[in-house]
Parts: sequence; C-alpha cells; structure tokens
Amino acid sequence: MSGRTARGLLPAVLGVFGVRPVRQAASRSGGGPAWAQEQERAAQAGAVGALGFVPEGELDTVHDQPVTADEAACLGAVACGDWGAAADWVAAAGRDWEERRRRVGVLAGSAAHDGAWLAAWKAARPGDAAAALVGADAAVRAAWDVRGARGAARTQEQFRLFRELLLAAQRAAHAAQEAADPADPVPYVVEQGVGTGLGYPHERYEELWGRITARAPRLLCAHTAAVEYWTARCRGSHELALGFARRAAEGARPGELLGLLPLIAYFEDESGEQGLQDHYRRPEVVEAVDAALADLAAAAPGDRRTAAMRHMLAWMLFWQDRDAEAVEQFRAVDGYVGALPWTRHARPERRYAHARDWAVRVAARRA
Repeated sequence: MSGRTARGLLPAVLGVFGVRPVRQAASRSGGGPAWAQEQERAAQAGAVGALGFVPEGELDTVHDQPVTADEAACLGAVACGDWGAAADWVAAAGRDWEERRRRVGVLAGSAAHDGAWLAAWKAARPGDAAAALVGADAAVRAAWDVRGARGAARTQEQFRLFRELLLAAQRAAHAAQEAADPADPVPYVVEQGVGTGLGYPHERYEELWGRITARAPRLLCAHTAAVEYWTARCRGSHELALGFARRAAEGARPGELLGLLPLIAYFEDESGEQGLQDHYRRPEVVEAVDAALADLAAAAPGDRRTAAMRHMLAWMLFWQDRDAEAVEQFRAVDGYVGALPWTRHARPERRYAHARDWAVRVAARRA
C-alpha cells in the first residue's frame, strides 16, 4: 500500500478510535458489555487492516517471524520419514552456534510430537552427535509440555511426571555433551532447560554456565535462558536477573543483541496489568529501551534474532507512549506473535492486536 493511500485512510481510523485517557486496558478486553467490545474490535480490525496490518484472526501464534524455505523443506521431509534431511540441515549450520541451536530446537519441536524419524536416525547412525542433541532437546520439550503453561492448574501427578521426564532429559543432555564436538556449546544450552525446571542450585547452574561461556561467551540464546533462571519465578530474584542482564549487555558489542536481556528482566518483573504504564515509563526502563534500539540498529541485516528484540521493543514502546516507534517494530514483525511478551498471555493474538492497533491509531493521529 502506498503512503498516499494509507494516509487517506487515517480519518477513517481516527473516526473509529479516539485516544483513550489511559491505555491500561489495551492488553486485555475493554470495559462495557461484551457485544460492545466485539463491535469495537471488529471496527478496529477493519480500519487497521486497511492500513496493511494482519487481522487478529490470521496472526501466527507459533512463530516469531516467517519460516524460511529451507526450514519448511526440512520439516516437510522429516514428516515423511527422511531423517537425512534433518542431519543435513543441522550440519549446514556449521559452527554458527546460534543457528545450530535454532535448527536443533526446530527439529526437537517436531520430534517431541512425532519421534519416528528421529528414532530411525539414531538407529541408522548410532552415536551421531546431532541426533543425540536433537533427542535431548526433544526430551526437555516433552517434559515442559507435561508441566503445562505458566499459571495453569497442575496436579501432583503432573509435577511427578515433569520431574521424572526432566531427569531423563538430563541424562540425554549429558550423553549429547559426551558425543559432541568439544567446541560445541549447544548441548550445554539444552541442559539449561533442565536446570531451570529442576531448580539447579546457583553453584551448579554457574558451573553449567561456565561450560557454555567457555565455548561461546556471548551466545544470545544461552543468555536469554539464563535470565529466566535468575528471575524470581525460578531460582533468583528481579535484582539477580537484572544484574545478570545488565552485565551481559554492557559487555557486548553493538549489534550482538544482548541489549534484549534487560528488557526481558523488566518484563519478568511485571506485577499485573494495572501498573504497566508506570512500570515501563521509569527512567531506567526507558534507558534500557533506548540502548536496545541502538543495539538493534547495529545488528547485521537479515539477522533472524532481531525478531525477538522487536517484539519486546514493540510492547515497551507502546507502554512508554512512543507510538510511532512502536509501530515501526510492529510493522517489522506483523503477522507473527510466537514470542515474548505475547506468548505469556492466554490469548497472545489478542494481546498483540490490542497493543498494535492502539499504537497504530495514535501514531496516525499524530502524523
């Protein structure tokens, strides 16, 4: 859509949506009768959709960005039992550890639901390091699937099975570490999911962390997993998580995207939706957002890791009343909501659409 066409639609958008005095309800359903809320959402969807944004009902809640052609081809092949495609795809990542970890995770997600092709791979190549790694990650994911979503009601039997499966995943991770190239940090990154689930003591987690950083000191995927471990909802506190995040971000080079870490720490410190505007407008959070924007600007073109940064920035810029900047991030990731902060919500597409559409209409009004 051309800028002229989009600009011509702005009066329609603004006629439907006036600026509300507060935006506390933007991440959930607004007040009033249910039919009125649905009417408002329908009108909003039509107006914002006319500006080129994806309707709420069509948002992809699984991925944070488009699936690459090679990923789609590999997943299609393994679904037909071709484990060789998986082996080749992992091998093609070489020593790009970030990409190797991503590919292992994609395949582990597939194997956690249908592991026949992985079993065939292991049978055909006993001791294969990549197969062992995918299997270990699949075991970790299967355990977390049993545990269920954060905040969900869980039975004692679920917790028992969760722990049992994590212990099995731990053994698989250790076996993958033994089979791996000594330089490969990914088997240790996989164990982070075990450490978080079992609640490793700090000393044990630090030992695991040392094994990762000895091989790859600024691996973003490992750092994001570590921030989660250090939060209050796991084995730490907000202070520990934020301290870890700040040290890592300050020690990174521009474009390495470790500026995402303080944002995650602040996000994990949310205490409910009523105080989010005050929470995110604090000077220290604004400073962290500005640093993350600079980090993002320095990232290499095509770096897939930027999607996670953009999703989090969109959320925080929205709460900071920086709507035009938020819209820039929303446009870059629009259509995909399989990332924090959206996935922490029971209906990620609803949370995303409310924040995006508010930012779009306010930015349009101010243009």
